[in-house]
Amino acid sequence: MAAAVEAAKTKTRGSGTQKVYETLRREILAMDLTPGSPLDEVRLSERFGMSRTPVREALLRLASDALVTTLPNRNTIVSAINFAEMPHYFEALTLMYRISTRGAAARAPHERAMMANIRKRQEEFVAAVEAQDAFAMIEANREFHVAIAELDGNAYYTGFFSRLLDEGRRILRLYYSTFEDRLPRQYVNEHEDIIAAIEAGDADRADRLAVAHAGQIVRQIQEYLAREAEQARALSLG
Repeated sequence: MAAAVEAAKTKTRGSGTQKVYETLRREILAMDLTPGSPLDEVRLSERFGMSRTPVREALLRLASDALVTTLPNRNTIVSAINFAEMPHYFEALTLMYRISTRGAAARAPHERAMMANIRKRQEEFVAAVEAQDAFAMIEANREFHVAIAELDGNAYYTGFFSRLLDEGRRILRLYYSTFEDRLPRQYVNEHEDIIAAIEAGDADRADRLAVAHAGQIVRQIQEYLAREAEQARALSLG
């Protein structure tokens, strides 16, 4: 009887942790909770109507996603976006786009099931774009590129690429915001072109498309950041 009660408590706490984690994660990725925002356990407990334990566990999960940071004074905040490191991040991201698509193209003719998975992820991305659902676009885009990396077959590459994509979720949110979440069909078609090159086993074309795909994302975000910096400068001078 005691074991059953304890199991029920654990299940309840687990569902509470999941609820807090998913809610805060969505708010952080949507930039509703901006970088540097404090995340107080007591206030979060009151907000969600639960004890501090599931809240604390949810914050630990968010920390493992690099979305929150615990400061030396033990306070927790939404992690900052290190814009100074963006050139290095973009360099690594572009490299992984290239490696994963080239490797996938080499294996595609022998992996029909994995190609079907890539197409399924693309369908989810298209649906999110049509719905203008930025959060769903971020998730579907991540799963699309991870599926390509999985087809490549190098678990180390897949792990590293997955981490880069996870770290870049909020950057991708900024990217979509430059289009007011109305992503042009051109960028959806870039995914389709990559799929076609992989299916054809054309590693060189897959490589070129990956470079172009990463390049337009980088340019769009850099232009956005430049505009933001200019506006901030104008406000400070005014």
